[in-house]
Amino acid sequence: MIPAPGAGSEAPKKRRKRKRPANRGPQTHTSAPAQKLASPKNKRPYAKRVDEVSAGGLVIDSSGTQGLLIGRIDHKDASGQRILWSLPKGHIEEGETPEQAAIREVAEETGINSAISKSLGVIDFWFMAGGKRIHKTVHHFLFSEVDGVLTPQISEVDEVSWFPLSEIVDRLAYPDEKKLIARSGELKL
Repeated sequence: MIPAPGAGSEAPKKRRKRKRPANRGPQTHTSAPAQKLASPKNKRPYAKRVDEVSAGGLVIDSSGTQGLLIGRIDHKDASGQRILWSLPKGHIEEGETPEQAAIREVAEETGINSAISKSLGVIDFWFMAGGKRIHKTVHHFLFSEVDGVLTPQISEVDEVSWFPLSEIVDRLAYPDEKKLIARSGELKL
């Protein structure tokens, strides 16, 4: 008589241990309430990814000695007095080239009309806003001042100001913009 498979007469099979991924801690047993929290129904949804493309840059005044920056009040500063200085820039509208958008945005945000002298490069970064993960790409240019009256755009900018070119990198609030201008070397038109 031949015993049925698995009836105990065969040598026991070795069980292979599953390897756990290195990035996971030791397996622990959880109680029922903890398991309930981890159910798919209670998981946080992923933030929606949004891609944005903008253009702007640094305007050099007609004397060739000063650069134009925009300032916004730092809402994280309890005193409400701290200004975050940055390069003027804004969204590229449908049908616009980065160059056209950069010239338009600089004029809208600062009141200064300008002409592009050269490209400074492209920066891209991620941030969260309104529950969305935003991937932003910004085309930067070096501009020469043409004409206009220094005027901050009321809905978006708190201040606009000319600063000596030697101070621009130190004035900029955002590391990516600091690096971009610093690696541009001497800012000549």
